[in-house]
Amino acid sequence: MSDASYLALEKLTLAYGKTVAVADLDLTVGRGELVALLGPSGCGKTTTMRAIAGLLAPTSGRIILDGIDITRASPNRRAIGLVFQSYALFPHLSVFDNVAFGLRLKGLRGNDLDARVKAGLESVGLGGFSDRKPGALSGGQQQRVAMVRSMVMEPKVLLLDEPLSNLDARLRLDMRAELQRVQRESGVTMIFVTHDQVEALALADRIVVMRNGRIEQIGPPDEIYNRPVSAFVARFVGFENVFETHGNRLITPHQEVTPTEAVPREAAGLAWRPRAVILGAGPFRGTVRSTAFGGNTRDYLLDTALGPIKAEVDAAVAIYTIGSELAFDLPVAAASVLKRFE
Repeated sequence: MSDASYLALEKLTLAYGKTVAVADLDLTVGRGELVALLGPSGCGKTTTMRAIAGLLAPTSGRIILDGIDITRASPNRRAIGLVFQSYALFPHLSVFDNVAFGLRLKGLRGNDLDARVKAGLESVGLGGFSDRKPGALSGGQQQRVAMVRSMVMEPKVLLLDEPLSNLDARLRLDMRAELQRVQRESGVTMIFVTHDQVEALALADRIVVMRNGRIEQIGPPDEIYNRPVSAFVARFVGFENVFETHGNRLITPHQEVTPTEAVPREAAGLAWRPRAVILGAGPFRGTVRSTAFGGNTRDYLLDTALGPIKAEVDAAVAIYTIGSELAFDLPVAAASVLKRFE
């Protein structure tokens, strides 16, 4: 098996009773890769992670890790680490004993145990916290302890379930950098589950966007962000103005509209981010319903014949007041071309 398919999910189908949660999923993850499973609640991302960890038996399909079929292997025989969203630390044990717990189950003792635990804690800047209990740690510190507890077991793959969701905004930024650093320095293959597109774009080498138990799109962050293939992905990564197209026309809730430029033949839809909307000039007109100051930018929501239009402009430009009417344009050259519209 090549490094590019170090972990392979082949035609994986997962179900809870008669309810199919994931259907015929094919996915490969490279050795040392950092991959995000991204999607809304119920899309199948956590279910897929549970199957990789061995916590859910597939209905059909295979899971191959480093050339070995682990589909039916018990969780403790998969060489896979799992960091839970809740961290799942033992509150009555010290940081040292939490990290050492799994190593002791494997029979490690004495100096070897001490050395591995201390090295793990040092790697995340917690070398001086060995004697503390989890309750005396911040959320970010608890997250790092949970990660080290898995890392010292030397897993082939480390799974993280919504790893930053319990942290405040500032800690989230710090822990993004920490996760990237630990992953790069250790070289461990890492898969994390998230519903936060900003988090996935900031951290991952590749993003797997999931919808209704299937993969909607796979690609590096810049591709997902700039070239979504479907209306679902476009909306999920921040394209607020999304329209189906028929020939050279936009299909809106109220009418069909011809843009000022030709629509590409291959387009099933077009999507504009708010900053791509031109305000103050163009063939369309709208009324400002709301406005919000965002520091360097100002956001507008327009009521238009095309439906609601969201726009973002430099805060230094002219300020349009609520209730004012203005022209606007949706330049086709600034749109993302969607291959699927569903």
